Amino acid sequence: MSLGEADTRAKLIDPKIRERGWTEDHIKREVTAGTVVVVDGKPRRTRQGRMDYTLRLKVEGSVQPLAVAVLEAKAEHLPPSHGLQQAKGYLEACKRLNVAFAFASNGHLFVEYDTFTGLTTQPRPLSEFPTPDELRARYEAGRGFNLSIPAAKPLLTPYQGGENSRRYYQDAALRAVLEKLVRCEVEGTDRRALLSLATGAGKTFIAVHLLRRLADAGQLQRALFVCDRDALRGQGLGAMMNSFGSDAAEVYRDKDGKNHARNARIHVATYQTLDQDGAGGANLLAEFYPQDYFSHIIIDECHRSAWTKWFEVLKRNPNAAHIGLTATPRRLQELTGHVPKTGNGYAGESEEGDARLLADNLKYFGDAVYEYGIAQGIEDGYLAACEIFRFDLFHDNKAVNERDTPITRAELASKTLTHADTGVPIAAGSLRDAYNAPDIEERITLPERVAAMTQDFFNHLLATGGPEQKTILFCARDRHADAVATALNNLYADWCTAHGKTRLDHYAFKCTGSVGGADMIPDLAGSQRSHFIATTVNLLEYGVDVPCVRNIGFLRYIRSPITFYQMVGRGTRLDAATGKLMFRVYDYTDATRLFGQDFITQVKPRDGDGPDNPPPPPQPVVQVEGIEVEIRPAGRFILTQVDGRAMPVTVEEYRERMAAKLVRAAPSLDAFRSRWVQPMQRRELIASLPEAGRSAVVLQTLDDMLAYDLFDVLAEVGYGLAPRTRVERADAFGYKHAAWLQTLPPSAAGTLRAVARQFARAGTDGLESRELWELPEVRREGGLAALRT
Repeated sequence: MSLGEADTRAKLIDPKIRERGWTEDHIKREVTAGTVVVVDGKPRRTRQGRMDYTLRLKVEGSVQPLAVAVLEAKAEHLPPSHGLQQAKGYLEACKRLNVAFAFASNGHLFVEYDTFTGLTTQPRPLSEFPTPDELRARYEAGRGFNLSIPAAKPLLTPYQGGENSRRYYQDAALRAVLEKLVRCEVEGTDRRALLSLATGAGKTFIAVHLLRRLADAGQLQRALFVCDRDALRGQGLGAMMNSFGSDAAEVYRDKDGKNHARNARIHVATYQTLDQDGAGGANLLAEFYPQDYFSHIIIDECHRSAWTKWFEVLKRNPNAAHIGLTATPRRLQELTGHVPKTGNGYAGESEEGDARLLADNLKYFGDAVYEYGIAQGIEDGYLAACEIFRFDLFHDNKAVNERDTPITRAELASKTLTHADTGVPIAAGSLRDAYNAPDIEERITLPERVAAMTQDFFNHLLATGGPEQKTILFCARDRHADAVATALNNLYADWCTAHGKTRLDHYAFKCTGSVGGADMIPDLAGSQRSHFIATTVNLLEYGVDVPCVRNIGFLRYIRSPITFYQMVGRGTRLDAATGKLMFRVYDYTDATRLFGQDFITQVKPRDGDGPDNPPPPPQPVVQVEGIEVEIRPAGRFILTQVDGRAMPVTVEEYRERMAAKLVRAAPSLDAFRSRWVQPMQRRELIASLPEAGRSAVVLQTLDDMLAYDLFDVLAEVGYGLAPRTRVERADAFGYKHAAWLQTLPPSAAGTLRAVARQFARAGTDGLESRELWELPEVRREGGLAALRT
């Protein structure tokens, strides 16, 4: 009988690679967060997902091993490359772990993929597996530096607090930045690096540990962490102080006129603070910091605001290492018909040209040294799964969206038209010829549309858990946010009255800069009894950490993929405190079409800018009464990884993908049942499903099957078995085996019935819990001792 994957790893691969020099301290098994399940209304994680071997080099005199390869084990009877699409599969594994080499083995043969050459080898015996010294030599040749040089020391410096403090992709990202900085130093080029990580993936953690390892390696003089929002500054400052203590400080002018951070090594600031203070308008950057003051500068959310002032920080520190962090790295694209004036593709050697160069993250920093997207975060269990509801809007039986026919002046002639601010009637002749979708609620307000959308959204809240769910709704402008909040508050008040519920305060509230919206964010994030629905324009689109948000709504039209991804990112964080496993996107404006699009910003050519082309005069905002609006469901989708990108697929397609993988792993219901009852085989089976088994739990949630064991969820999907709840299965155990139970001693029968009741509460995992035999109900019946008699 051939060995399974686990036995192949332990009995065949481990001994043979040890003979080649790969001892236990060279090998690490990286883990992912593991699937989140809900038991008795409380969230908990199942066993962590585990990757196979990461092979690491131990350099003489260093403490921190350096990952250079991944080795994937396969069952003995399978070919060594089984389950991988040859070079493509190896390449993806290398990208995720940021390693140079990928291996796969069935315990007898191995194949290798080399990222430096792009070549995949033919199968070879494990007796020829490369030694650590051989891989080190190849790694150094490919990376272009020797690990013994001083510049490489941060790569070999240990994590503060140990390796358990980091996730696998955070380690991969850190190594990618440090490798780039070493390579730049060896080559004598500008030290620049860009990291692209999904919102919620821990960019601040990476920034802190990057500076910590540089400091511990003796290569950090002074560093600046710069951002453009107070919330981001607060998060960054707290994290830096946890690591550096008083050696990290916020930049501002003390009462004595001096820099509050003057004695610190880590300076944390917004670019607004560096440019000017609120009192005297003095430029703090020039006043407090001479040229080349910093050795390292980290720019958080570097896609933001480079066109304004913070590019000056980098200009004044040209010899520092410049490191950009963002979920959405921006690339600029000149509008067609323009021939750039200079070879760099921008508008000349001016400050504006410099700013444009910096605003194009890829031009300035180079390609991202490491990327970790939202789809990968969902697959690994670090980010919340995303369900998408799309809607078609019909205005007077005519669809209006960004790609359809606009609303024309002729169609508005029969409507009641007023000035939105004064209420004064407006003649149809004074209107534009046509209003496109982005004009709606921006230049032309439709009260019936607001009423229809808010009623539809409120109905969805009632159908998915109740109205008091933390939500962010993105609106077209301030007045639109007001209208949406008012409509939802009225709906909520009517619902409370109709159902005899206590109406909680601040149900829906406008959260924009005009009303000090930033002061309300703590209530949105923390309060469980108020501030449920924030209607905003752009205040909450990025940099705000509100893990409890369960719904994101798009009521405004969006053209920028960068803005869209930042908005969606407000919902991606898991929240154990509230049991949040997934979040929902309600798309009334076709915003989700932007999933998978590149982060490109189109810019006007400089030749067309300036006083010769002044903007058109503003037109009044017109309120239109009497437009009938119909909202039709357009589809229900799940955000998942398709060819390496986050893309929405229908729930049906999501289910089909899972069924196909399930049947490939267990061709029949009998085979599925046989594997399910073996804990190791069950874990391997679940891990083989899309998103490492997370898809099963997501589908369980979507189909409202939390009362069912995963066995029934999967058996229905893959084999058409009629599902039974855990309670039904526990009851069935009692009556199906009643005759047998009567033949047992009362204590043994009572213990088995108690165990069945535990299954009713917690399913298969509950039966395998170490605490099972210590449960009062089980012990009261006699426990494990009763079954031994």
